[in-house]
Amino acid sequence: MANANAILKSAKTIAVVGLSSRRFRPSFGVSEYMQDAGYRIIPVNPRETEVLGERAYATLEDVPDPVDIVNIFRRSEFVPEIVDSAIRIGAKAIWMQEGVIHEEAAHKAEAAGLSVVMDHCILKAHAASQK
Repeated sequence: MANANAILKSAKTIAVVGLSSRRFRPSFGVSEYMQDAGYRIIPVNPRETEVLGERAYATLEDVPDPVDIVNIFRRSEFVPEIVDSAIRIGAKAIWMQEGVIHEEAAHKAEAAGLSVVMDHCILKAHAASQK
């Protein structure tokens, strides 16, 4: 697995798959924190039109801008199709949040040249890197 700190240092744009506008959802709090830390957050959720002041997109392929990290807030069974999309759009890294684990998809992403972090919270990793 990739070095989380190196990924966070080089990244500027994070597409968050499964980002919800519901404030009580973990995806919202984590994304709000990362936005406050200076990252551009791009919501990817077909049920949303805007989250955290950013336009939401139905799929990764709909995002018109380059993406550094694809942060996955979906159940593990959805990871392979998200990884395929991340590879197609030329993302640099896949980040699977805590509890999101898919070894086969992780290996596929790595084989395609993407860095992978699995089963780890991006907020916790960022906060630890600031100490």
